[in-house]
Amino acid sequence: MKYVRKSDSRGTANFGWLQSKHSFSFGSYYDPNHMGVSVLRVINDDTVKPGAGFDTHGHRDMEIISYVIEGALKHKDSTGNSYEVPAGEIQRMSAGKGVMHSEFNASNTDDVKFLQIWIQPNVMGIDPSYEQKAIAQSGRLTPLVTPNGEAGSLSMNQNASMHRLVLEPGEGYELVTGNRVGYLHIIKGELEAQDELLSAGDAFAIGNNERVSLKAKSTIEAIWFDLPPV
Repeated sequence: MKYVRKSDSRGTANFGWLQSKHSFSFGSYYDPNHMGVSVLRVINDDTVKPGAGFDTHGHRDMEIISYVIEGALKHKDSTGNSYEVPAGEIQRMSAGKGVMHSEFNASNTDDVKFLQIWIQPNVMGIDPSYEQKAIAQSGRLTPLVTPNGEAGSLSMNQNASMHRLVLEPGEGYELVTGNRVGYLHIIKGELEAQDELLSAGDAFAIGNNERVSLKAKSTIEAIWFDLPPV
């Protein structure tokens, strides 16, 4: 594995209403050794207090994916979309030539936990677009977001894919990149990857024509990114 990112070494931000861990440089956190992997630019592990959230702000030319782990997000944007995104559903917003949006905790009593993921697009200045759906697990590796929305997944404007990996204790799985780059981010559980013991919040990248054998030590939920070569 060419790159290992441990959870406790990530950048942090605490605004009271928001606690965030940054896998890559973001906002006031900057580390030239952690600027992203291929076109994967942001993974923020966010916890938002009840009733709080991100006021209306703008984005452009970015594929922004929200993966809700616990609770529900309330989304509203300048193209007329207004939805709740509960745990288990995936949201993709293509900012394109520019969009304003807000995201709030939909609950007044419970925290919401979600991954905020940014992927650089391969086309600029397009009209903004939005997709959201629940995607049931199908086997160990299930596509969530793909270039063409294959197998019931959401689509994105990039030659990249995002899958959910689920393993039960003792199960193994081999990740293979081919002529690609891969990045695995663990949401829940503990696994062995080569000689590394990894748990929630940890991640690693593998390069072209590399493979890594995984062994679940407990029930695993993780996100696997299949990315274009650098």
